[in-house]
Amino acid sequence: MAGEDIVTAVRQAARGSDSLLAPAVTRRLIQRFASSRTLTPSSASQLSTLTRREMDVLRDVARGMSNAEIAAHLFIAETTVKTHVARLLMKLGLRDRVQIVVFAYESGLVSTAAPDNTKT
Repeated sequence: MAGEDIVTAVRQAARGSDSLLAPAVTRRLIQRFASSRTLTPSSASQLSTLTRREMDVLRDVARGMSNAEIAAHLFIAETTVKTHVARLLMKLGLRDRVQIVVFAYESGLVSTAAPDNTKT
């Protein structure tokens, strides 16, 4: 990877505007490692510390949405989304968005089932 590409990737990650992995790769990765696990006691206690809005943001991050997409979906400012993501990282003791996704799937909060797009 060229130095310029690395700088661009770091800037995009800092903005939260683009994912570092393509959605298809992320989906395959999650499907491989996530299973239909039940909520563990430690996950349940961690989730109980979250506000309703933090839970909404957690689900949307786990679905691969960018900060801008989450803001539009939840009708909040993008800076508010960034604040919620930072609070999730702190409260759950996680390092980055990838760990948020893994936590959401491992805790059973979201599943690998494809969304139902057949509704009219």
